[in-house]
Amino acid sequence: MRWLKQALPLLFDRLSRSELHCRIPIFPLDTVLFPDGLLPLRIFEMRYIDMIKACMKDGSPFGVCLIQADAEAGMPAAPCRVGTLAIIADWNMTQLGILNITAKGTRRFLIESIDTREDGLLVADVTMIAAESSYTVSEKYALCTTVFDTILHQVGEDRFSRPMHPELMPWLGYRLAESLPIKVAAKQDLLEMNDSEMRLRILLAFLRRQGVHG
Repeated sequence: MRWLKQALPLLFDRLSRSELHCRIPIFPLDTVLFPDGLLPLRIFEMRYIDMIKACMKDGSPFGVCLIQADAEAGMPAAPCRVGTLAIIADWNMTQLGILNITAKGTRRFLIESIDTREDGLLVADVTMIAAESSYTVSEKYALCTTVFDTILHQVGEDRFSRPMHPELMPWLGYRLAESLPIKVAAKQDLLEMNDSEMRLRILLAFLRRQGVHG
């Protein structure tokens, strides 16, 4: 994915920050959650079970962040600075000590500072990143729309949150980024971008490199 990394560097300092700040618990994972994406999680560590219980009780969100690839072995997980705020869309506990939830991504955020509690839970002060403009997908990205339609047919509508907006650039780009077989570091790069058309352009180039044609 070297071509993708070369396309991105100048975009990261263009993240638009809103004035909304908050303090949230952080769930570092080896996956990337995108806005409006659904992420099933099987939770068994007590600190995260307690975190989810507190979020359900208060109706509060938590943050999902990709674990940095260069985190040292044996050290606490170091999350990437850009993550996605998550709410609990569904949950069940069919087995004692194991909590199953479906997290739904909402807004992206930037970690400003982070602390580790005695139980190992990470808690961060974050700034919300302003949502991208919802431009309509143009005809030149028709292949992206076609590929998403194929994915939707293969995996079913239950894989995606409602309402679905494949006609909008940010929504379509996020769904392709989470669904296509792209390395997790590249998915993080796509999350951090604040240009929905550039994201689609990169995904379109990826599809063509894989030999996908409309």
